[in-house]
Amino acid sequence: AQARQFVAHGLFTVNGKKVDIPSFTTKVGDVVSGRSNRRDIEHFKIVKEGIARVIPKWITTSAAELSATVNALPQRDDVDLTLQENMIVEFYSR
Repeated sequence: AQARQFVAHGLFTVNGKKVDIPSFTTKVGDVVSGRSNRRDIEHFKIVKEGIARVIPKWITTSAAELSATVNALPQRDDVDLTLQENMIVEFYSR
């Protein structure tokens, strides 16, 4: 919920362009970064300090620049969620 709110308030850019749509889809090679005029927000300061976070292997980050680069799209094996895909298919096939 917090990430959606940050995006909706226009705190991020993708490839240098402001993004304020939470459902925005990134592609391989896109660079997501915090807007330069909003980097004084407390959450961004915590990220700069390098507090341990789990970063997916398909993303390269730079805490100093507050940016992340999408290197590849995630594969099913990369997602650590426990779910039953067949239940989702059955639900939406009704």
